[in-house]
Amino acid sequence: MKKYLAIMMALALVLALAACGGSSAPASSAPAASSDAASPAASPAADKLKVTLVTGGTSGTYYAVGGAMQSVLNSKLGLSEFTVESTGASKANVNLITDGEAEMAIVQSDVISYAHTGTNTFEETGVEDSALWVAGLYNETVQIIATKDITDISQLKGKTVCMGDVGSGTRVNAEQVLAAYGMTADDVNAVSGSFQDGVDGIKDGKIDAAFTVAGAPTTAITDLATTNEFNMLSLTDEALAYIQENFPFLVQDNLPAGTYNGIDQETRCVAVQAALVASKDVSEDVVYELLKTMFDNKEELVKAHAKFEFLDAEYAVSGASVPLHPGAEKFYKEMGVL
Repeated sequence: MKKYLAIMMALALVLALAACGGSSAPASSAPAASSDAASPAASPAADKLKVTLVTGGTSGTYYAVGGAMQSVLNSKLGLSEFTVESTGASKANVNLITDGEAEMAIVQSDVISYAHTGTNTFEETGVEDSALWVAGLYNETVQIIATKDITDISQLKGKTVCMGDVGSGTRVNAEQVLAAYGMTADDVNAVSGSFQDGVDGIKDGKIDAAFTVAGAPTTAITDLATTNEFNMLSLTDEALAYIQENFPFLVQDNLPAGTYNGIDQETRCVAVQAALVASKDVSEDVVYELLKTMFDNKEELVKAHAKFEFLDAEYAVSGASVPLHPGAEKFYKEMGVL
């Protein structure tokens, strides 16, 4: 009997130890549970949309503006993360979005309009409407400089005029301005070349006038003012009305007196906008969050690049030459500008 009791007690002890071993399993699995619980907190970064923002040449404003967006916004965005790439600028950027090789781009407002209509620089390739408007960032002014004896754009008829390279945005804008005065490139002695070529031609007395499309003040014109007297040509009321009716992507942009040395009166110009666009495949939430973050952090963006001084909701939609991205439309409606 004693032997039986001893055996029974031993069995009870084994069972008790087994029970204790079973109850310890949840405690040992707690770290694993804790690790699993931590993974959702890490997932937003992993799930961020990798946005390729295509810009322009590394020495240009587009690339610098994109770099400022990347440096300021990436740590603040929950849904996306920027990588900035240098490209051949506006037309190439539209092509990259169309081909699915980029999610966002900085382009000229007129170029994106041509893409959607299959005109001008997109006449051969046809309509490319994958990129939608997010924000107009700043103006790129159509400026016309001329020798002192020319005081009005109508006087360019028969003159030697540098209108930019054939196929360039500058050439197209120059032809649009001439059209407002009832002229075409055939009515002037049109010379192809860069704006620097035009400035050099004025210095050498070989060219009477030159067009450029650039943010003002433009370095080449500032430099010209140190050596030569010249005029900045203003648009008339009638010309402005014609341009705004026929080329709505061109917005009025008056240069204040004193923008350039020796130019003591305001110059009435038009401008294209440097526009931020996004692929229609980018979600509404991503674009909405991007815009909200940009506007909430404008001060930091301005410190990173002075062009963000122009970041303004009303301005951002004023030159929209193609449909708004749904995320942009939602944001601007909340801002009360739509």
